[in-house]
Amino acid sequence: MLSDSDMDRISGLSDEVLIKILMFVRTKVAVSTSLLSKRWEYLWMWLPKLEYGDRYSSPSECKRLECFLDKNLPLHRAPVLESFRLDLSSSYFTPESIKLWVVIALSHCVRELEVIYDSYPEKPNILPSNLYTCKSLVVLKLDGGILMDVPRMAFLPSLKTLYLLTVRYFNEESLQRLLSSCPVLEDLSVDFSENDCMGKPTVVVPSLLSLSLYIPHSFDIDGIVIETPSLTHFKLMDHNNKSHYCLVKNMPNLIEADIDVAFPNIKSLIGSITSVKRLVLCSEAMYDKSFLFNKLKHLKLCRCNEHSSDLLVRLLKDSSNLQALDLFEMADHDGNFDMVYWNQPSTVPQCILLSLQTLNWSEYAGTPEERDLAVYILKNAVHLKTTTISSVEVEVPKFEMIKELALSPRASTTCQLVFD
Repeated sequence: MLSDSDMDRISGLSDEVLIKILMFVRTKVAVSTSLLSKRWEYLWMWLPKLEYGDRYSSPSECKRLECFLDKNLPLHRAPVLESFRLDLSSSYFTPESIKLWVVIALSHCVRELEVIYDSYPEKPNILPSNLYTCKSLVVLKLDGGILMDVPRMAFLPSLKTLYLLTVRYFNEESLQRLLSSCPVLEDLSVDFSENDCMGKPTVVVPSLLSLSLYIPHSFDIDGIVIETPSLTHFKLMDHNNKSHYCLVKNMPNLIEADIDVAFPNIKSLIGSITSVKRLVLCSEAMYDKSFLFNKLKHLKLCRCNEHSSDLLVRLLKDSSNLQALDLFEMADHDGNFDMVYWNQPSTVPQCILLSLQTLNWSEYAGTPEERDLAVYILKNAVHLKTTTISSVEVEVPKFEMIKELALSPRASTTCQLVFD
């Protein structure tokens, strides 16, 4: 605890220094310093970063916070808000109050705005129309059943980061209209809501560098259109159970891709990501022989699908410079299939002979198919340096797994076999 002399020394610092000190604590704590003395009474009102709310607040706490913000936020003195965050995962906050708070943040030239809000009934319109014409906004993050009603005159000239997580859209044009209003957008993440309807989600953003899309199981969709020629990082999770197309234009600058899809025709998708250096993939579908992954260095393949070994063989043949191979199961994926139908290729893929250096295998159960694949790689991978096996005992004891692989022939005399 600080002594009176310590407090006197701190209080003797300039307002600018004290405000910087307050920025290191939560807004709630910074506000409480107003009780210390007259010197501290209004300092917190100059804070350029504000964060309010707690999703675990009681109804009475929510009401007190709403009254506090209604009274004090209009009096905030900082000319520019670097960030303004509202975590209001409760139906106890009125949409009218939230809209007012956002308007006030916009009047302070807010640069980063984040609103987390879930309530009943759904589709609350808590966003003011001038949000869509804010010149200062660089980062916008919206999470929850917030309605996006984007006006035709929308224009966000500074927006570079946009996260839309389970928000609702006024109509099918809302998302496309919003994206077209962001000329310098670089980072986009969109998680669509279950039981929502979009028709044809379209992402056409020439400036975009990073894109993450999540299509849930029961989302009503006809197809996806993606045209992002500058993209370097791409994540697509499409678990939709409705038959739909995926039209993806070429991504020549792509470095990383994380693909988890359920739809059967992946030709357009695969054709767009052939420039990747790192690829994470889970798919029940195969692609034809017309694609080459000449830049691919690191492949992570999910093993949850019945014919994942066939997809693995295809990828090994098409990735002549592959250096690292991970076999794993994505989170929440059903691992009922354990590399069944392993068909040894007639010729050894070039990457196994010339470039593969690392093999990581998680959830290795030691089934005959898994053992044959592991032995095949060890037998032919001349430049293999490390093989790490994380095993799970189902029918084969761990000791037997270790013994089988330890005694198998290895093309690399320096390969280290590690069992976790």
